[in-house]
Formats: sequence, structure tokens, C-alpha cells
Amino acid sequence: QVQLVESGGGLVQAGGSLRLSCAASGLTVRMYRMGWFRQAPGNEREFVAAISGGGSSRYYGDSVNGRFTISRDNAMSTVYLQMNSLKPEGTAVYYCAAASVYRTAAAAAGYDYWGQGTQVTVSS
Repeated sequence: QVQLVESGGGLVQAGGSLRLSCAASGLTVRMYRMGWFRQAPGNEREFVAAISGGGSSRYYGDSVNGRFTISRDNAMSTVYLQMNSLKPEGTAVYYCAAASVYRTAAAAAGYDYWGQGTQVTVSS
């Protein structure tokens, strides 16, 4: 049974930082592209970042590029999202996802497994 469990969300002031973690089980993590998406109330799910199985390729959404960094530790079956210079519009539920086939990194439909999400709230 595949499980993706996000942690590290919380309340932070604008300009602050948070580090999200996604612990994976039930799959061989190094064979999966891992991604982060976010969804605010009333909005569609938005691509944040993705990383290839070996970690050599990284992709970022335009709104977070330069401020967020995705990384992974396959030995620990964990993916991280370091978020710096957070903005109030970054308030959302952040989801971790895993893709077994490398389709377009930013397309949510290309991911096979999803976590339950962790809430990030950025106050102004």
C-alpha cells in the first residue's frame, strides 16, 4: 500500500520560511518523479515543484521559482520542499505526489499517488 505523508506545514509571517517533508512508503522511491502541488480554497491545484527519481532534474512553477527548492533523500524515502520568502498568496494546502511515468511534470493528472496534504498559512 502506497502512502505519502506530508508534514512541516503551519503558520508563518510573510517573508518567512518553512520546510515541508513528504515521507513515502510502499514504493521504490528512486523510480518515481516526486512533485509538490498546492491548492487554495476556490482555486485549481497548482504545480509547485518536481524532481526526477535520481534528483538530477528539477522543475519549478513560475510563481515559486527562485524562492522554493525541492530535494530528495532516496535512502530515507523522503522529499523536501524548502520554501523561502513566503508570500500571503502562498496560503494553501500543499500536496506531495508521485509519478511512475515521466509525463509533463506540471500536470497533476500525470501523478499516480497523492498525500493528504499539509496546510501552509502565510500571514501578511
